[in-house]
Amino acid sequence: MTTIDALHNKYSLVKGAARRARQLQSGAPQLVASKSTKACRVAQDEIKQGHVTFVLNAKLVEPAA
Repeated sequence: MTTIDALHNKYSLVKGAARRARQLQSGAPQLVASKSTKACRVAQDEIKQGHVTFVLNAKLVEPAA
C-alpha cells in the first residue's frame, strides 16, 4: 500500500489502527515487538514505527441541486 501521511489527522490514525487491530485479533502476525498485548496498542506501535501504512480514500459527494 501507499501511505498518505499516517498522522494526517487523529481520526485517520484511529481508523487505521482500528482496522489493523481487527487484523491482529483475527490472527495476523505482529510486525513489531510490543510491551502491550492489546491489539489496538500493538497496531499503534506498528504504525508509529512505519511497519503498517494505509491509504486514505476520499469520496467526492455531489451537492444536492
